Amino acid sequence: MRIEQITLYKLAIPLVLPLETSMGRWNDQHMVLVRIQGEGLEGWGEAPVGVFPDYNHETSDTAVYVIKEFLAPPLLSLDIWRVDDLHPTFRRMRGHPFAKSGLEWATLDWLARSEGISLSQKLGGVRDRVPVGVSLGIEPDLGILIANVDKFVALGYQRIKMKIKPGWDVQVAEAFRARYPETPFMLDANNAYTLDDLAIMQALDAFEPMMIEQPLAYEDIYFHSLLQRQIHAPISLDESIHTPQHAQTAIALKACGNINIKPGRMGGPSAAVQVHDICQAAGMPVWHGGMLETGIGRAANLAMASLPNFTLPGDLSASDRYFHEDVVDPPAALNPDGTVDVPAGPGIGVDVRLDVIERFTREKLVIAAPIA
Repeated sequence: MRIEQITLYKLAIPLVLPLETSMGRWNDQHMVLVRIQGEGLEGWGEAPVGVFPDYNHETSDTAVYVIKEFLAPPLLSLDIWRVDDLHPTFRRMRGHPFAKSGLEWATLDWLARSEGISLSQKLGGVRDRVPVGVSLGIEPDLGILIANVDKFVALGYQRIKMKIKPGWDVQVAEAFRARYPETPFMLDANNAYTLDDLAIMQALDAFEPMMIEQPLAYEDIYFHSLLQRQIHAPISLDESIHTPQHAQTAIALKACGNINIKPGRMGGPSAAVQVHDICQAAGMPVWHGGMLETGIGRAANLAMASLPNFTLPGDLSASDRYFHEDVVDPPAALNPDGTVDVPAGPGIGVDVRLDVIERFTREKLVIAAPIA
């Protein structure tokens, strides 16, 4: 099978609610959508990269450039029958995992459609719905945050995640626990603390969060292992785990109690499945993080989260948590039991709405295979 054309769409979509983390505040979500066409079929993938290199070194501009200049040209001359056929090209270039992931997801969608099976089946998924939580950002005051918490608890999300930073941490956990003594919650620091903040971590620990996500530096594993020895709440590593080898190191050092899997951060679904399998063999649970993806990326993430070791609620909220209008039909919806259905149709299992994509597109680039 040959890819005949790759189209890249740089989008910016307004958020329903602004999202603030320890790294900044956003009113819009940016991403790069990847569409491949060939053999009368298409495939879609998403690289959820913004305009500033704060989560990692990538941006929407770098993702488009890397795909255009280095990844797409060799792939347009390959026979591709499985995702592994991409990896020799990917291995020649270090870094840029989100660019690689967007292209790999699109290829996996394309191949699954050619076989008439869903992404979940292609990946080895075992469930038709996955438990989900919701992620809430930093707000100007606790009243606004707790009002948002009330809304999403009432909707039925299985756990609440709240962003924290120095000066906005212990009071957040205390206010939540005072109002919801039994509801599962977690805290996400986005690497805002150091070991000098041990007293804060221990104070947070007293409120029994189900986990504290990425409290220390975004490339650190060792110092997380020192912190984990001194608190009861499981540390969840996000930004620190870029490769399957990082997961093995974290497990060996006992640096965390679980791992947040984001295929984009790891370079694509193949690496994410490897991390899942490594953790499963070690008895360490995983959960699926989110990067505020559109329905294209969310459908792919739901397929990934259908694998057996995703036993903790993921950041895979319904589409209306983030967007007034999604780019797929049907959009992801929350079930009464706090789950979201895994799309069952071929490939990503949802219909892509090109009209919505075009409306939010700020830049479009078509890369065609050379004429023989």
